[in-house]
Amino acid sequence: MNNEKTIIILIRHGETMANRDGIFRGRKDFPLNKNGILQAQQLAEHIAKKFSLDAIYSGPLSRTTETAAPVAEKFNIPLQIEPRLNNISLGSWEGVPYSEIERKYPEQYHLWLTEPEKLRIPDGETLADVRIRSVESVDESVRKHTGQTIALVSHRAVIKPLIAGLIGLPAPYFWKIHIDNAAYCIIYHNLERGFEIYQSNINSYLGQFVVEEGG
Repeated sequence: MNNEKTIIILIRHGETMANRDGIFRGRKDFPLNKNGILQAQQLAEHIAKKFSLDAIYSGPLSRTTETAAPVAEKFNIPLQIEPRLNNISLGSWEGVPYSEIERKYPEQYHLWLTEPEKLRIPDGETLADVRIRSVESVDESVRKHTGQTIALVSHRAVIKPLIAGLIGLPAPYFWKIHIDNAAYCIIYHNLERGFEIYQSNINSYLGQFVVEEGG
């Protein structure tokens, strides 16, 4: 039986203005801020010392591609865009401060803070939707890169349902998993045992990061 281990480095994008200012992001295209750019550089230096990378994939928004690009450059490999790693669609909440959503939609905001798995924002996605597409993406990547080491750069609201989907965590799971800006998780896969979360929220190389509370 083929028991080759595939290593998946699951990276959250670096800091943006919206992370620092408490604004819902979704698919609104916030670029990295000055600290986020520094974080991406620190991440790339760290990854280059720790791993031998065969491929790197990123969601299409600039905050993920700007985080992934320095890593790709370190290994002289192409950065491949994967639409299924795009952030959750938050519909009318995108670009709106947490405080404004809390004032306008107190019940929905409370649900976001307690059981976001039950929330569907008008014109947006559910976390279940994200879970399905992101797991499909990783399954495909593992088949393509069996026995290799790959990096996937995405968003908090993708990484959490993705992890839950890979290891079968039931809801509620969202607020039980933590991942900081420009931090990463290591996931192993082999055919006998499936997916294993080896390490999570690795961030020791970061000089400064925002500890987010609500959004």
